[in-house]
Amino acid sequence: MRITPCQAALAAAIALNLLLLLCSRLSPGVTPSCHPPPVPGVTVILRDFDAPDHDVAATARSFSSLPGVPVLVAAEVSPYPPVSLPAGVTLLSLQPQPHRPPPRPELTVRTRHVALVPDGARPVPGLLRRMRDVLEATKDGDTKVVAAAVGRRRPRCLTLEVDLKEWTRSGQQSGQWAPQHCGTLDGAPAVLLLRTRDLFSLPFPLHRPILTSLPLQASLRGWRLLLLPDSFPLAPRLPPSPPQQWKSQRLAEDRRRALLQLFGLKLEVLPDGQRRWHGCDKDTPRCFGTVRAQTPQYLLAGRWTPPCCLRALRATARHVLAQLEAAGVRHWLEGGSLLGAVRSGDIIPWDYDVDVGLYRDDVPKCPWLAAVAATGRAVEDPQGFLWEKAAEGEFFRVHFSRANRLHVDLWPFYSRPPGVMTKDTWLGHGQDVEFPESFLVPLGSVGFVGVLAKAPNDPRAFLELKFGRGAIESPEYPNPQVRRLAQDV
Repeated sequence: MRITPCQAALAAAIALNLLLLLCSRLSPGVTPSCHPPPVPGVTVILRDFDAPDHDVAATARSFSSLPGVPVLVAAEVSPYPPVSLPAGVTLLSLQPQPHRPPPRPELTVRTRHVALVPDGARPVPGLLRRMRDVLEATKDGDTKVVAAAVGRRRPRCLTLEVDLKEWTRSGQQSGQWAPQHCGTLDGAPAVLLLRTRDLFSLPFPLHRPILTSLPLQASLRGWRLLLLPDSFPLAPRLPPSPPQQWKSQRLAEDRRRALLQLFGLKLEVLPDGQRRWHGCDKDTPRCFGTVRAQTPQYLLAGRWTPPCCLRALRATARHVLAQLEAAGVRHWLEGGSLLGAVRSGDIIPWDYDVDVGLYRDDVPKCPWLAAVAATGRAVEDPQGFLWEKAAEGEFFRVHFSRANRLHVDLWPFYSRPPGVMTKDTWLGHGQDVEFPESFLVPLGSVGFVGVLAKAPNDPRAFLELKFGRGAIESPEYPNPQVRRLAQDV
């Protein structure tokens, strides 16, 4: 029996549809061979739009009028208030549903390139194609994204540095002229175009806000962004009312905060040098859990102490040292805190507390320690620092606040014959040893967290007694058997 061309085409179409159906039902680990080969062209994805004054229907309609340009509206839930999307525009649900397979947006985009378009943009004939051609003609293998402004304002081109180890994001104004290679854009909306395979190689390809999320992920991969001098028009809108403006700003800030939390970023260094902190204030809990085997959980992830935690520890240390000094309590920096002071005048970048030794006989001189010793109950001082007796033994702790348990440990020592300083609680740390009282008579001083702190009179000998020879010149994590510093530097 002869097979006609129509029958052959129908059979091929049925086979392709069956393959697509099979692939869509496989687990997220499905091999790329199940995906149909990409086709030339650009798919437009609308992702960043805000209810209730969004322009998503008109934006989708304008780009869907371009020949051969598929348009997807990506959202967790359908746009609200309800809108009538133009024919041919696909609503791409990103919210997992118990009765459906997990969302797989990468299976929906068939073209080789994708453009992430902000709400309110309007197309310019040929501009998407030109952006695609520029991307493909770029010889620089690190340039993975091409951008064009939306509206009359041109976004600022910033360098971008993301240091996950130090939980920090920083950007500076780029001095180049258009076309510009940027790390990220700021101050105005823009269309971002990249290869589909690159977009969906990112762990959070469609996370909002796109103009912040995508450059963050690109920076971690060494990608660069090329900003063209071209621009797309921005649809005119009525000025928002004050309540609408407040809601929009609040929503944008909430999304930005959630994004930085997702990436574990606690500090932003802005282009003007100002610092914006996220978390680690008096009202937030400590951003890491109980420390086991002298190794906080963040070290296991190859990260150091969050910078906002270091900031809170510095504030607590300065406060405690000032209170002890004012009360006439003989005290000195201990252990890793003294080590950090001698090395750099600061807390060691991966440390999680501050250790201070004091004479047990001087405890009654400090009103906060005296109150804790007399009642056994925690005491909050007027600055919001919480003084208490440690549950682990005979020593004291001063917390950054009642909610945020970043703390300074205060270790009461006393002298036993023949002139040896000892204490009643030992936690089994290698450096936790007795030492001659001669290190404290007289006391010396060393710079620490911005103040002059009391210290043993021979810090090097004191530290080498506790940590071993070369401790100052050879940094190491508290418990190298769990993780070594060499794994992260």
